[in-house]
Amino acid sequence: MKSILTLLIGFFILFSCNNVKNSTSDVIKNVEFSEKTDATFGIVIHGGAGTILKKYMTDSLENAFHSKLKEAITTGHSILEKGGSSLEAITATINIMEDSPLFNAGKGAVFTHEETNEMDASIMDGATLNAGAVAGVKRIKNPINLALSVMNDSPHVLLSGAGAEEFAREQDFKMTDPSYFYTEKRFQSLQKVKKKELEKETAQVSFEDPFIKDSKFGTVGCVALDKNGNLAAGTSTGGMTNKRWNRIGDAPIIGAGTYANNATCAVSSTGWGEYFIRAMVAHDISAMMEYKRITLQEAAHEVIQNKVPALGGDGGIVAIDKNGNIAMEFNTPGMFRAHMNAEGDLIIKIYKDE
Repeated sequence: MKSILTLLIGFFILFSCNNVKNSTSDVIKNVEFSEKTDATFGIVIHGGAGTILKKYMTDSLENAFHSKLKEAITTGHSILEKGGSSLEAITATINIMEDSPLFNAGKGAVFTHEETNEMDASIMDGATLNAGAVAGVKRIKNPINLALSVMNDSPHVLLSGAGAEEFAREQDFKMTDPSYFYTEKRFQSLQKVKKKELEKETAQVSFEDPFIKDSKFGTVGCVALDKNGNLAAGTSTGGMTNKRWNRIGDAPIIGAGTYANNATCAVSSTGWGEYFIRAMVAHDISAMMEYKRITLQEAAHEVIQNKVPALGGDGGIVAIDKNGNIAMEFNTPGMFRAHMNAEGDLIIKIYKDE
């Protein structure tokens, strides 16, 4: 009788321990779910770098840039806040800047030497390292959307010119009349660059004329970290004013103008594309973080303030790492830029000393 009682007591203790264990496990699961739901996220954008000085900016134009940067970044932030993906956020954000004549992308694209508009864009998924890009398209309203389609709907990474537009038609993209991209300001900028270059050829202007130099700038870009911990980067541009021979800059080049890797960071570049390609700027920042074990800010500073200038180039980047830390690094007098974190804090800046 005593042994039976002992056995019953043993079963009771074992049953109680199991219940406690299961209850504890449920609590742990709930805590993990809560942490994922409240995970950090963030978004950073740029609208180009260059000789952007307050003395050249009217109050109304400055307000227009602030307003459009705010509209763009809050659109992407809203998507992230609701649990949307980083790819969705950067695409929607860049669309707003592509649709604005303020920026050198989409509607505001600069003119080539032949007085046409040729646009480039790229996008990269940090979770899979998949990427898509287009170059030299003339009839695509939002080139970043076509870059996304190249990534998702084709076996390729980079399509260009007529082939990219043929692919767009097969994917049911609506072709836009080239006249849509005409803006008088950009057209007059082309005429001014042509005139300056003619003067330069006849030794009537300095070889380092700032207007000619700034004709090489112009890009919009976005990087984001979503609540699932996935990074993405995207870049879109009209390229260089007065470009010839179907010139392609860094914006559609994965690793130069755009790069994203969940192990490190996401980067979008803006600057003198030839040098950003040679320096492989976006990937170099990620690689320095991975192999040198340095922070995003340290890597961005080294590449933008030392490596690129050593080659003779200039420009900037925006970036975000896997923990939500950001960098907005540039070596020019200004860069249109904005950032929002998980708390909804908004920062918008234009000039270097802000």
